[in-house]
Order: sequence, then structure tokens, then C-alpha cells
Amino acid sequence: MTDKEPPDTPATEEQQASEPVAEEVSFERAFYPARPARLRPRARLRDRLWQRKPKQPGSPSGDNPDYVSWLESESMLSDARAFARQFTGQGSMWQNPYAAPDPRAAIEKAPVWFTAYPISMITRDGATFLATLGDPQLWRAFQQIGITAIHTGPVKRAGGISGWDTTPSVDGHFDRISTQFDETFGTEDEFRAMCEVAAEHGGMVIDDIVPGHTGKGADFRLAEMKVGDYPGIYHMVEILREDWDLLPSVPRGRDSVNLDPVAEKKLTDAGYIVGEMQRVIFYEPGVKETNWSATDAVLGPDGVEHRWVYLHYFKEGQPSLNWLDPTFAGMRLVIGDALHSLGDLGSGALRLDANGFLGVEKSASGGPAWSEGHPLSEAANQLIASMVRKVGGFTFQELNLSIDDIHNTAERGADLSYDFVNRPAYHHAMATGDTEFLRLTMRAAREIGVDTASLVHALQNHDEMTYELVHFASLHPADTFTFRRREISGADLATLIRAELTERLTGDAGPYNAVFTTNGIASTTASIIAASLGMTDLAALTDADVEAITKAHLLLAMYNAWQPGVFALSGWDLVGALPLERRQVSALIRHGDTRWIHRGAYDLLDFQPEATESASKMPRARSLYGPLSEQLADDASFASQLRQILEVRARHGIATARQLDIPAVSNKGMLVLVHRLQQADQVTVLNFTATTVSGSVRSEELQPGSTVIDMVTNSTVGEVDDLHSWHVLLQPHEGRSLLIVPPEE
Repeated sequence: MTDKEPPDTPATEEQQASEPVAEEVSFERAFYPARPARLRPRARLRDRLWQRKPKQPGSPSGDNPDYVSWLESESMLSDARAFARQFTGQGSMWQNPYAAPDPRAAIEKAPVWFTAYPISMITRDGATFLATLGDPQLWRAFQQIGITAIHTGPVKRAGGISGWDTTPSVDGHFDRISTQFDETFGTEDEFRAMCEVAAEHGGMVIDDIVPGHTGKGADFRLAEMKVGDYPGIYHMVEILREDWDLLPSVPRGRDSVNLDPVAEKKLTDAGYIVGEMQRVIFYEPGVKETNWSATDAVLGPDGVEHRWVYLHYFKEGQPSLNWLDPTFAGMRLVIGDALHSLGDLGSGALRLDANGFLGVEKSASGGPAWSEGHPLSEAANQLIASMVRKVGGFTFQELNLSIDDIHNTAERGADLSYDFVNRPAYHHAMATGDTEFLRLTMRAAREIGVDTASLVHALQNHDEMTYELVHFASLHPADTFTFRRREISGADLATLIRAELTERLTGDAGPYNAVFTTNGIASTTASIIAASLGMTDLAALTDADVEAITKAHLLLAMYNAWQPGVFALSGWDLVGALPLERRQVSALIRHGDTRWIHRGAYDLLDFQPEATESASKMPRARSLYGPLSEQLADDASFASQLRQILEVRARHGIATARQLDIPAVSNKGMLVLVHRLQQADQVTVLNFTATTVSGSVRSEELQPGSTVIDMVTNSTVGEVDDLHSWHVLLQPHEGRSLLIVPPEE
């Protein structure tokens, strides 16, 4: 994008900040006046933003004032100050309730999400990712299917700064370093245009903020130099020169080095850091053995060399933010970023990434530091979510938390939480043909008090098929659960489920899938199904195999869509993508991040049929279902059948229903969910096996004498008997959504 944008209308800054502009009245709105006109955000900050200082000749070090000044002009904290001032003292800041999460209000705005991944989308020839996501043709296809929102994924600059140069992202652009857009993905104007096109098709755009960490950009480099408030952004501690012998040496060509457990213990005993954490995410011997790294000596403007130890829950290039530093610099950075996205760009909601690690406290008993489920994380999430609600948006968190933590954060934090609890469980049901573990996790969530409507039920996303099962392995390892007619501890249950998933979905059963560290399995939805169905060679799939995968894929869509909450799916789901071969992404997976095999490029509308890779050089994945343009013309296709599933969901208000029961089943391959609609009850009945199932549906919530109506065909299929049940016959991987109409008085 250019440094300076064309001048907008000559409105004053105050007018720009407070005067929304109504869209022109369309033909549709002229005849349906009850639909409120959407208010379009203005480009409030164009007069100030992106007027960056140019790079100057000279040493990129703290003794060069031009370099320090350039870094400050590039910093997110500097931008946050400007963003915040645009909202201060405005009456619009007091027009929305903000204290409590409201998941159903969020769902009413956006019940079905398309989750994009920028580097994997094949765009129109010469068009950017954002321009393609704002293409009216694409939104017409989304509208036909029933998709009401897109989550763009990370599209702003990420990675780091080394000297005067930028360095690439180390974590798929989740290591943000700027409020500017990455030119690879598009411009700010294209983002605004995308929001406009989405609104014209009844949709909205969901953006990202990362409250947990940044990349090693200008803010981190200024922190290393000990400039102003910048060290307060991060959980970093300066080590006195006389104690530098406690620090490992930094290898040539690196700017930091991970601490081993011995060095971590020495610095803990010396009173510098809080020490060992509850777990080491992305643990890898010799690469990441602790959550701490030490910087090399960095010269500051004060003429002094500084060395620091900093916390990073994820990769070394993702220094963690400090939410309780006296400067509150980290908090100011994050809130400013959120206000920019919502109030200036036009987003309607935000994902909070890595938001469960916002508090850390030294253990009083000598054990690991308290870093998960900390009250400060809950308080910080409440602060962010409240600010977003205050300006009219909503938030969701995408973090693998225990059920207890999801419940606690839902009290005052994000409006919605990603359903990482039941996601591995429904994959386990598909892999084993047994829904018992899925019923166990769903009941556990209900018993703890998690509202099903507060969850984002998703098919594939950019991450692995997780099987950490933190609820059982980390928070309730000693608790006893009943599984397969015997008592088992939470820790042993997690170990058993992980072993079964690994055995049935990887190795000889699924050589195209790959274990990803201790987190889960790198795979697409289609490849999980293929392994579950005993298909070991993806190159040998027949038309009958593809049909079987499609049917099972639709069953998983029914599970996620025919219950309260948000339903989300990806481009990989829509086209039926298969994993890449390891050799195609060998450079990306050489350090163990096997997730790149399931992030292959896809083309939603056949924009470039001959393309072999995306603009970001991701190799094209094999697609089983084809582009949406072809699928929507074929009633038997995945997208067309998905449209029917979502039409039933929308017509009957299943997304905002209340879950009443997850009853026992007469066949282990069945799953039954009972929900309360506004005027009646709804029952979802699913067969997770590849064989025909005959059984009964029974729940005390069902009133005897009620008529059972198939919501797809609108035909009567049964009546609830005096035992609160009726008989059902399900074909392989068949699902039904049933309306339970009570008898007349």
C-alpha cells in the first residue's frame, strides 16, 4: 500500500469520528423498510496513519537517533495512542451494553462462518487475497450456501525486524508486528471494500487481534533498547551485567537463545523470573525446552548495553505481552489495535488469539508458575471483550482450554469460545464408530455449565486436529470418569483417546496424515474421514470412495450445524481438500511443524484453474469436490447438500436454541441431541458408522404423543410413545433433524 492515501472529504476530525454514513437505499430495502440500514464506518484515521518515517542511512542500533525514531514510527504502541484518541469523549462509546457476554446476540449477527487462511487461497489472476474475499461473485456463492460471515485470518504485517529489514513470519502470520496490512494480502481500502460487499450480501467480516504476544517487530526492538514504555509491553526482565554469566551465549546469526531447564532454574533462584510453566507448548529438545529465551546484548540510546530474558508461550519469535506492567503498555497496544479494526476498518467482530496466557504468577509452593486459568487472564479478557462490545462488536476466543476455563471466561470475557472440547471427540467418534467419548465430553460441558450456544462448532481450521484433551490431562488428571463400563482417571482417559486417534488416523491407517508434536494430528477433514473408512492410498480413491467421504463429511457438518452455537467451516472443507505430500512442503516442516501439510492452496471459484500454487507459494491441494461454481449447479454435491443443512438450521432457529439433553443411545454409533426451540423441540439424530443402524431415540424431555417431523422433507416419520421414545432407521453416515410437535390439548 502507499504511504499516503488520497484525501477524503474535507470533514473535520471530530466529524469523521462521530458521523456514520448510511448506505444508499437499495431496491430490496425500499420494499423491506423494517430492515435497518447498516452504518458504514468512515476512514477516520487516514489523515494521520501510515505517514511513516523513511529509512535512513546509518547504523541500525540504539546510538542512531534516526533508527530509534524510525522504529517508533513503525510501532504498534505508537499507532495505538492515535487510535484511542479518536474514541475518547465520544457519545457513541456509551450506546451499547458491554458488561456481560451475549452469545446469542453474536449468533444473530453471524451464525455461519467461513474461516479463511490467507496464504492458502488461490485468488483471481492479479488480485489480492482481500480483493478476492470482497468479490461479489464469491459472496453470492456464500449467500446461496448460507454463509453469513468470513473470518479473514491474520492479514497484517507479521514476523520481525532485523536492523532496517523485515523478517518473515515464524507462525503463519500470528506473530503480528504492525497495524498496517501485509501488502501480500491486500490494502486497507480493499479490506473496507470487502466489509461493504459482505454487508450487501447480509454478511460481516471478522478480524483478529492477538492479546498474548507480538512478533519481534519495532515494539520488541525498542523494548530491547530500553526505550520509554516499550519494555512494559512484554514479560521481559533485564539481567544485571554482573549476572550475565547466568545467561547462555547467543549463537552467531541469532538474536536470542532458548534457556535450558538448568539456566531457567538459576535465573529463578536468582529472583529474576517466575520459572517453569505448567507446560511447554511446542516442546522440542534442543530447540524449545522452556518458555524463556535470552537476548543478546543490545545497545540502547542511553549508551548502555542491555540483556533480557523474555517469556514466550509459543515460539521464540513470539514474545509474550505483560498485562500487569505499571505502564499498561501492552494493554494499550492491544486495545488500540482492536479499536482500529472495529471502528475504522469496518469489522464486526474479533478473534482473540492466544488469550488464555495473559497472567503468570510465581508458585508459592515451589512448583511450576501459575500460567493457565489465572484470574488475570480472565480480567484481561473481560477488559478486551467489554471494550469490543462497547463499540458494538463481539469477540470469540480460539484457544484449547479446559471446560472449566471456558465456563469461567464465558462469565465476563469473550462472547464465544471455540469448541476444542468436543472437536477431538467427534473425530474420535468418526474414527471408531463409537460416540461414547463424544457424549461424555458434551455432558461434561453441560454439567459444568457451558452453554452450547456460546461455542463455535467447527470443521477444519488452520491448526491441527487437536488431541491435547487439556480438560482431562491437565485440569482433571486424577478425577474419575466412567468410560466403556469401567472407571478411569482423566489422565488415563486422555492417553487412551490420543492412542486410538493416532492408531486409526496416522501410520499405516493414514500415512498421509502426520502427528504434530504433542498437540494433535495434521490432517484435513477429508483425510480424517478417509483414514476412518480404511482408505490408505489417496491416489487410488474411486468415485464410490469420494461419495463415501462426502457423505461422512456432511454428517460432521450436521453434527456441528444442528446444535446451538456458531457453525464454522473452511475453504479446505468446501472443496474437499486432501493433505499435501510431505516433499511439497519439506522446507516448512523440517523443524517439526507438520501442520503445513494440511494448509494446501484451494480455489473456491475456479479463479485460476491451471494454478499450481497460491500467490504465497503454497502448493495446490487435491480437491475432491471441485469449485463452488460447479458444486452449486449440482444438487448432489457437497456444497449443495450443505446448503440444505444450513437452510434447515436457519429456518428453525437451531443456532440460538437451548440444549436440553444428550440421552443414552441404543446403538454405540448413534448420537442424539435434544434442543428447545421457541415453539417446539428439535432432535438431531446421527449415525457415525459406515453401516445401517436401527435403534430407538429416547429422552424424558420428549412429550408422549408428540408428532415427529423430518425438517428436510417436512414429512411425518413417527410419534413419541409413552416411554418418551420412537424407532429410527439410519443409513451409513446418515443424519436427521427432527421437529417434535407436541399434541394438541
